[in-house]
Amino acid sequence: MKEAIVVGVSDSPSSEAATRWAVQRAAALKLPVLLVHAVDDRWAYDAIGYNEWIRESGEKFLVTAKDRAEKVEPTVKISTDLVSGGAGYALRKRSKTASMVVIGSGHSWAGGSLADRALQVAAVAKCPVAVIGEHDMTSRHGVLVGVDGSEESTQAVAFAAAEADREGQELTVLHAFRTPDPWVDRGVPHGNFFELVTEEERVVLAETVAGLADKYPDLVVHQNLETHMRPGEALVNAAATARLLVVGSRGRGGFKRLLMGSTAHAVLTKLPCPTIITRIQPVKHSE
Repeated sequence: MKEAIVVGVSDSPSSEAATRWAVQRAAALKLPVLLVHAVDDRWAYDAIGYNEWIRESGEKFLVTAKDRAEKVEPTVKISTDLVSGGAGYALRKRSKTASMVVIGSGHSWAGGSLADRALQVAAVAKCPVAVIGEHDMTSRHGVLVGVDGSEESTQAVAFAAAEADREGQELTVLHAFRTPDPWVDRGVPHGNFFELVTEEERVVLAETVAGLADKYPDLVVHQNLETHMRPGEALVNAAATARLLVVGSRGRGGFKRLLMGSTAHAVLTKLPCPTIITRIQPVKHSE
């Protein structure tokens, strides 16, 4: 059986949007979908049968969610799973055998800050995670990916290129870094420090996209070097009209103990469009 797309579902508009996005992707890739609903009854007092009631409510909700998903894409095989405990734990466990985990942003307004639970799932999952808000997809175009020269970002580019090529979209590869303050430049005795640093980062950007033309000859690739904004801010701004944003789980600036890099965290807390956090292969970081 092909690895399913796992969708964490709840009774919220963003969860409905996530389900629609997931089943449409599943139809295109010919993958099954697993709808997971978590009933967190760990702290419930069961003297009056409360646990049984919330599980029955959860089962009824999954029936409705499955019916809604099947109407979106009748060709997709959809199954359901009602689990006890926290949603983060349940989705992390199922992410070990999933092709992707898809979750709603957790809020009822487009571009709203990501709910704590959704952020937790994005941080701990073992496969790519798509976070979907209630964005109006009309007139949106293009796939955007953030890079910084790390191996994770190189993997993110590979993922984004495949998505853009499959969808017939153009790909924009954005590398953002803040240039040094003027006083730093004045302290360097030889040459223009700003130009030297910028040229080095331009090389990083070029090396990141090297080989894409050979693998995807019809793919239009744009390179964007941003020198005035931090990466998270630059990606949020650039993705305002994008169909999809792809970001690596961590970058070259991440501490080894962190589950998610600061750029990915910044993007998810101001979700500009459907966003995928990639985790293709584990990368060993030097101390």
